[in-house]
This record gives sequence, C-alpha cells and structure tokens, in this order.
Amino acid sequence: MNNKASNKLQDLQYFGEFGGVNPSISDSSTYTFISAKTMFDTFEGNTEGCYLYSRHSSPSNLYLGEALAAIEGTETANVTASGMGAITAVILQLCDTNDHIVSSRTIYGGTYAFMKNFLKKFDINTSFVDTTKLEMVEKAITSRTKMIYCESISNPLLEVSDITALAKLAKKYNIPLVVDNTFSPLSISPALLGADIVIHSLTKFINGSSDCVAGAICGTTEFCLGLKDVNKGAGMLLGSTLDSLRAASILKNVRTLHIRMKKHSENARYLAQNFEKDGLRVVYPGLKSHSGHQTMKKQMNHEYGYGGLMTLDVGSLENANALMESMQEKSLGYLAVSLGFYKTLFSAPGTSTSSEIPLEEQKEMGLGDGLIRFSIGLDNDIRRTYKTMKNCMAELKILGK
Repeated sequence: MNNKASNKLQDLQYFGEFGGVNPSISDSSTYTFISAKTMFDTFEGNTEGCYLYSRHSSPSNLYLGEALAAIEGTETANVTASGMGAITAVILQLCDTNDHIVSSRTIYGGTYAFMKNFLKKFDINTSFVDTTKLEMVEKAITSRTKMIYCESISNPLLEVSDITALAKLAKKYNIPLVVDNTFSPLSISPALLGADIVIHSLTKFINGSSDCVAGAICGTTEFCLGLKDVNKGAGMLLGSTLDSLRAASILKNVRTLHIRMKKHSENARYLAQNFEKDGLRVVYPGLKSHSGHQTMKKQMNHEYGYGGLMTLDVGSLENANALMESMQEKSLGYLAVSLGFYKTLFSAPGTSTSSEIPLEEQKEMGLGDGLIRFSIGLDNDIRRTYKTMKNCMAELKILGK
C-alpha cells in the first residue's frame, strides 16, 4: 500500500519567518486586512488563503494540516482541539435531524456516547453493527443513512474492518465512509483504500508525547472548506480550535512518526507472539490467530507493522487491576488511559475508555472485565520487558513460571 507517506511528509519544507528550519509560529488570534473588501470576501468564504481569525484557521494549523494530508494521501486536512472535536464536527456536518448512521459496534467510548445519547437531541439515530460482516452493514442501511463509520482497528477489541469492501458498499449507496485511523497511522491508509474522510485523535501516536489533546479531519478540499464555512460549517461554528503553539509542537513530533510506529509495532508483535506461546488470551492483528489477520495483511503498509496495541484477557477485573498495579510498581509503564506514549500505557477498558457502553452490550461484543488494553511503548530491550511482565504474572498466579 502507501509506503511513500513518510517520503511525502519528509518533502514538506517550510522556512521560518527569519529563515528558521521550523516554520514561525503564528501567535495571534486575529489578522489584519489591507482592504475592507478583502475582509468581506473572506467572511463570505471567497478568499482561500487569507487569515481572518484563529478559530477559522492559522498558518501554524495550516502547516500541520498539510503534513497530515501528506500522511493520509488526502487533498487537505483540518486540525481541531481534540479527537472528539474532529468526530463531532464531521458527524454534524454530514447529518441533519431524522438522519441515520451505521457505525461499528466497537468504537471509542466517547464516540459511542455521542452517537447513542447526544445525537438523540437531534433525532439522529445510530445502528451499531459488526462492521467486519458486510451483510450486517448493508442490512442496517436505510434511506436516511448519511454515513458508514468505523475505526480501522477498533477500540478496544482490535477488530479489523475491510475498508476497501466498506468503501465499495458506501459508494453503492452514495454515502460517505468515515474512518477513525487513530490506532494505525501509517500502518493503514484508509483514504487510499477508498474511505472518504479520515479522522485522527492527534493526542495519541501522531503526537506521541502525551502532552496535548488535538484532532484532525483529512478529506477533500471541498469538505474541509465546508467545515470552515462561517455560516454553516460545523468546524467553524462549534469552535473546536487547535491552539497555534500546540499545532507547531505536534508538527515537530510528526517528523519522527515513521520511526516510532515501526518500534511500537515491533515491540507489540514480540510481546503478543510470546504471550500467546505462554497460553495467554492475546489479541493482536499481527497474530495468525487474529480473526482479522488476513484483512490486515491485505490492506496494511507492511514496513510500519501491525500497530502498537494489543490486549490480554486475564480472567477477571481483580486480576487485571492487580497486574496493572504490579507492572506500574516495576516501572513497566503507567496505569493510564490513552495511547502512543514512549512508555507502555495500560488500562481495563470496560471500566475506563469503554465504560460509556452498557455492561450487557460489552458482554455481547466480547469485552470482558478481565481485558487489559496495552499501548506498547518504545522499550529498547523488549525481551527484558517481557521477562519482567512474566514475573509480575507469575507472582499473581496469572501465569506459571
């Protein structure tokens, strides 16, 4: 697939205002106009490239957007103040009252809550289905359906959707396919597989340092400009604006994304393969035992690996909590939500990031209370990490020595 994304990113060069190797940061909330006519035209949406007010756009945000568009292979990209800011803007831009969404059943808990609960205020309903089963997706589509929504690798069960097949189905019914690619930047390129809109929480792998919250919407120029329309653009009017200083910081971190993703993937695959040999219940797309392994192989960019996320089911919430606390005490990582950090992060999603999903639905989809989601870090000696994790499990009698 798109193994040239990092080359496109590398080829983007910006000179700072005074010749700096990093572009100058536009630390300004508003911008001057030489003529009143130009200001009027900008408010009317007729003058692309003029800066009006930082809620609309800024040079720093534009630079970051261009880098993300290069990664995803889209015409352009808008950046937002959070991943949820990106998700909600896209949904409210595409859907009106009485409209309908077909969504994956396993998605980030905040997205689930927005679709299931918040959108009821607008009589927008969502059918949550297993998007790995095309017949279920097609059966759920109605005359009011305005989008198919999925995550390339789902949170937290790590299910892999066949994006090419979903894109063909979406085009059959003339509706957009929206893909959240937060878990697999560079590893999967949804837009090149046929997705219309690609969303990211930049907070995670793309930024990589767990020091800010941000989001992105990658798509066509027409759609992204529509989001910024001063009269009816959901991005503009909902006000989820990324600060210029944060945009500049993320842009610097993006430059190392290709290196980091390879290491995250390498480490996660090593741990998953070895824990599976030890008899643990491991889910990782890079394992042949994973139900979506062949789909992942078909649509991935192989040089970046199968991603940095894996799950272990240790049988009960008591076991999960004890193991996570033990691993944190031994400096293996942090008992914390989120992902993409240089250290391993681990949490029990049923009681954290997926807690918005009712317990009966969690059980139905296979989200047990003993499930731990791991975002594997950039450990230089992953064999040492593996041995220490095994010792933690042995001490708790989760795994024999």
